[in-house]
Amino acid sequence: MAVPKKRTGHSAQGHRRSNWKATKPETTKCPNCGETVLTHTVCTACGTYKGKPVSLKDRVEETAVKEEKKPAKKSTKKAEKVEEVEAKVEEAKEEETSETEEK
Repeated sequence: MAVPKKRTGHSAQGHRRSNWKATKPETTKCPNCGETVLTHTVCTACGTYKGKPVSLKDRVEETAVKEEKKPAKKSTKKAEKVEEVEAKVEEAKEEETSETEEK
């Protein structure tokens, strides 16, 4: 494996990274409402793409229905054990309080 003989200086490192920079995303104006929109995406303001209406509401409703249909998560063995321990602790506390009340 190659190992550098000397450390790279700050200047050389900067020269190497001079072209390493972020670019601005391309934007266009929506032909329907005139709002600035990322290219190749549906307009968030009016819901159109290339001048044609795209129903975002239906998609939102579909995802909501899918989320509702998900079954509840099964409880794990650890959770069941914790519940059992908590129940035992509560029973012990009730027994202690009943013993102290009887005295």
